[in-house]
Amino acid sequence: MRSVLAVGAHPDDIELGCGGALAAHRAAGHTLTMLVLSDGGNGPGTADRWAEQDAAARVLDAGLVWGGLADCGLVPDAATVTLVEKVINAVGADVVYVHAPEDSHQDHRAAVAATLAAARHGTCVLHYRSPSTLDFRPTLYIDIAEHLDRKLAALACHRSQVEGSVMVDPEAVAASARHFGAEARVRYAEAFAPARFVWDLVPVRDWPGTPVPRSAPVPARTPADRLPIR
Repeated sequence: MRSVLAVGAHPDDIELGCGGALAAHRAAGHTLTMLVLSDGGNGPGTADRWAEQDAAARVLDAGLVWGGLADCGLVPDAATVTLVEKVINAVGADVVYVHAPEDSHQDHRAAVAATLAAARHGTCVLHYRSPSTLDFRPTLYIDIAEHLDRKLAALACHRSQVEGSVMVDPEAVAASARHFGAEARVRYAEAFAPARFVWDLVPVRDWPGTPVPRSAPVPARTPADRLPIR
């Protein structure tokens, strides 16, 4: 069973960037943890953001950890790296999601730098897109057709942001998922740019049905086995 950690600079960042992927992970039986580095205290609806984030985490069935750092004052110093690394180790995260590096918000850039340092020994680190991302070239997609409703439900918990920002508009979020879905040749998708991605293939012995013994000889191919060239 995988342990998945999503890191966001502010409340609602994670839901926007990878809420559908988290729902897909949970449906697959993986454990989820959300690390929100600041409380978004410089944005609208400050008094409600703690409760909104808690409600969103419950919708996604994820654990929630607050970083306690200052909104608009995040820095990728040793203390922030240590904070993220402690959470990675505490939950045993083997998949980490975080903002894309090229972003117009300084907190997002700081969150990326600290997380990449903290996850330097990890094998799967994926960057997600934010509304403020400047350059994003995804090469990995997750099908969220069965999970878009849960992503939108988690996002709806951030009422103070949904009602006051076009960037968090549910229609725009659904349109983005449809756009990335078209790129991925599925209905709805979230897109990611891997910082590092190791594809851990399932061993033959774990496939459904009768396993093929590893010692079984591979039959020799003959010209008759070859597909015709058309």
